[in-house]
Amino acid sequence: MEMFRLMAEHDHEQLLFCLEPAAGYKGIIAIHDTTLGPALGGTRVWAYRAEADAVVDALRLARGMTYKAAVAGLTLGGGKSVIIAPAGEVDREALFRAHGRFVESLGGRYITAEDVGTSPIDMDYIHMETSHVVGLQGKSGDPSPVTAFGVYSGMKAAAKAAFGDDGLASRTVAVQGAGHVGYYLCKHLAEEGARIIITDIDKAKVQRIVQEFEAKAVAPEAIYAATADIFAPCALGAVVNDDTLTQFKCKVVAGGANNVLAEERHGDALEKMGILYAPDYVINAGGLINVNSELEGWPPERAKAKAGDIYDTLLRVFEIAKREKIPTYRAADRLAEKRIEGVRKLKKTWI
Repeated sequence: MEMFRLMAEHDHEQLLFCLEPAAGYKGIIAIHDTTLGPALGGTRVWAYRAEADAVVDALRLARGMTYKAAVAGLTLGGGKSVIIAPAGEVDREALFRAHGRFVESLGGRYITAEDVGTSPIDMDYIHMETSHVVGLQGKSGDPSPVTAFGVYSGMKAAAKAAFGDDGLASRTVAVQGAGHVGYYLCKHLAEEGARIIITDIDKAKVQRIVQEFEAKAVAPEAIYAATADIFAPCALGAVVNDDTLTQFKCKVVAGGANNVLAEERHGDALEKMGILYAPDYVINAGGLINVNSELEGWPPERAKAKAGDIYDTLLRVFEIAKREKIPTYRAADRLAEKRIEGVRKLKKTWI
């Protein structure tokens, strides 16, 4: 792979390859942009098919974090870590302490947190080696409740833009993913009286949501063609693609997953189909807001209120898209880039 070419495509600042054979640790840390502040982004553990896939994932996710922080109005840049899942039994303390040492080597340019395949316990292991980690037990902890509240708030904004009313009581929402975010999102939807369609590869998690929220369960492959007002992807990304576009019967795509569009052209396709897309890094920023609250010392109530602001942010994105006649994902990029450039142009003053 041509690493510098890949980095240059989206102006990444730094790409660090990390190795500790004794711990079975192969890690990649990508820093996209630190104009607004230190790069913050979670550590993901995944069994990638190839090392090149891990690199691309880290770079793409890091860029998304830059834009997520910018649109959310935080003083943070964007970064991401990926750890290639070791084969066989794993000593998680050794694995994450090795990762923590490499995070520490960056001197605060990068702050890590929980992501797919990691937990607050893993963050505590990282904390043994560096202070540049958030999402610790006893502090901000699990970001899922705040993330889900932000998604719920953003979904209401999308409903207002698409249907003229932000009420969800009369709406059917097809939720893909019954993990922590999916569960808390369904809780908010049920409390408002929305009809819920749920799917996940974990049948036990699906059954819990069916029992608690009177949801209707469908097979994982059937969720795309479900008749619903809103499709809410809350699992892994790239679920809007050539195969799924032909199946959609929804009017809105708004969920908690990252990198929902397999490619940017799929955002263009949604626009042409008349399906309103709530850009993922805008609507799912609650997780980042939650860990930022740990850095800033905010109480939980302030973090939740900040996540609620996603409602107004998405309405701004939809207005930009309508005014400039561009897809919503491009409108979100413009909003983020405008803030980054505005800060970049500020003159330094003598301290």
